[in-house]
Amino acid sequence: MPLTAHIPSHRKPRRSASKVALRAGVAGGVLSTIGVAGAAGPANAEPVTATIEMPTITADLANTVAVSAEATQQVAHAYDLQAQQDEAAAKAAKAAKKDKAEAERKAEAEAKRKAEEAAKKKAAQEAAEKAAAEERASRSSERTTLSASASVGSSDSSSSSSTATGSAAAVVAFARAQVGDAYVSGGTGPNSWDCSGLTQAAFRTIGVDLPRVSQSQSTAGTQVGLDNLQPGDILYWGGAGSAYHVGIYVGGGNFVGAQNSGTGVVERPLSYDMPTGAVRVL
Repeated sequence: MPLTAHIPSHRKPRRSASKVALRAGVAGGVLSTIGVAGAAGPANAEPVTATIEMPTITADLANTVAVSAEATQQVAHAYDLQAQQDEAAAKAAKAAKKDKAEAERKAEAEAKRKAEEAAKKKAAQEAAEKAAAEERASRSSERTTLSASASVGSSDSSSSSSTATGSAAAVVAFARAQVGDAYVSGGTGPNSWDCSGLTQAAFRTIGVDLPRVSQSQSTAGTQVGLDNLQPGDILYWGGAGSAYHVGIYVGGGNFVGAQNSGTGVVERPLSYDMPTGAVRVL
């Protein structure tokens, strides 16, 4: 037995013939496929000598893309906001135009109303002035007639003491001419009177200047009894020197006086409001 019989061999174990044949067949099939593919390709095809490199997405590129997208969104938002503002401005302009037209319409209507009111007031004032002028003319004519008749004397068939003559007739005529005038406290004419203002004005027509108030007029002449009255005597209500009302006896049992705001200047019988006493100035 040789000495190397127990030393293991360093050679690789031989492959079996079946495995070698199998591998050879596979290799042959691959080479055949490559040959067929080469025969089927274009005759002038050039071998690929360059490669195409795809861009590499880096962090900077990603940031740029993100910024661009955000900018696009901001622009779109700005356009949307501008559109909303334009629409709001258009609505506001339309509303302002409508309000202006309405304001102008109201102003025109108000101006028309004021013009109509002014025209009515003017017409009413002109009518009042015309009526007042006619009334003054009528009173003036009446006073002239009464004064003329008083100057030649007048008589009252109801009493022999009712005939007014001379200055007394002028006082009576003036008093009667004021019948229908208004009563106003403190009034001294020509169209409104209080009681003492009327008597003072009546006696002033004949040049007699009476005191202004009733208390003083009730003692301005000689005291006479109510059963001995003559036209032109001053009647008073209340005490002599403290009278609160006066009137003028016009004859026939009547007197003229500015009574109150309800009646104005009236001619009434003594029984209407019996006086307290009387004084004779003439």
